[in-house]
Amino acid sequence: MSSIVFWLRTILSKVKRKASSDCKVSFSQCGEDIIVDYIFTVLRKNKITYLDLGAHSPTYLSNTHFFYLKGSRGVCVEADPSLIAPFQQQRPDDICLNVGVGMEEGEGDFYIMSSPTLNTFSKEEAERYQSYGRNRIEKTVRIPLRTVNHIMSEQFDEAPDFISLDVEGMDFDILKSFDFSIYRPTVFCIETLIYVEDKTERKITEIIEFMQQQGYFVYADNYINSIFVDVKVWENRL
Repeated sequence: MSSIVFWLRTILSKVKRKASSDCKVSFSQCGEDIIVDYIFTVLRKNKITYLDLGAHSPTYLSNTHFFYLKGSRGVCVEADPSLIAPFQQQRPDDICLNVGVGMEEGEGDFYIMSSPTLNTFSKEEAERYQSYGRNRIEKTVRIPLRTVNHIMSEQFDEAPDFISLDVEGMDFDILKSFDFSIYRPTVFCIETLIYVEDKTERKITEIIEFMQQQGYFVYADNYINSIFVDVKVWENRL
C-alpha cells in the first residue's frame, strides 16, 4: 500500500468517526426532538425537565427520549395501563403516571383503539377513527383524570422546561385549562394537525392563535406538529 493511499484511508477513518460522534438520532415523528434540542442549546441549557402528555412509548415517536439519553429527567403521562411497563423498564429514572389529563379531577372513559397511537378520551374522536374502517374501538376503560396544573404542582418545583402534548383530540382543551400565570414552560411541542384517513386533514390554527396570545411564537412547524417558544425567554437569550 502506498503512503498516499494509507494517508487517505487514515483521514477518511477520522472523518467517519467524527461524523458518527456528531450524529444525532431522532426518536420523534419528524425530528421534533432535534429542533427542541437546538433551541435549548441556543438558550445554553444542557439538561432540561420535561412533561410528556400522551407519552405512548418510551422510545417510539417519543419527543422526550432523546433528552432522557442526554441525562435530562421528567414526567411521562400515559393513560393506557398496558403501556406503562415499558416506561418503567426503559426509563426507570423518569416518573410515569398512569392517568389521563382532563379539565377537572375525577375519572373518564378511555377508548382503547386497535392502533394504540389513536387511544383517546374523546368518544367523538374514537368513533371518527373507527368510521374510516382501518381501526376499531377494542374496549373502553375507566381511568383517573388529573388536571395539567395539578400534575405540575405535584411533580415539579417550577414549570418544566419542555412540554410535549399529543392527546388525540383533547390538546386544545388542555391548553385552555393551563394556568400560564403560574407555569410558563420555555418550549411546547403540540400536535396541530387533525388526524384523518381520507385526505381531509386540517391544521388546527386555533391552537397556534391561542399560543401566540399566551406570549409564545412558532419556532418551527412540520405540518403535523408545531414547536412554540416563550417570546420573552427567546428575546433575552445570551
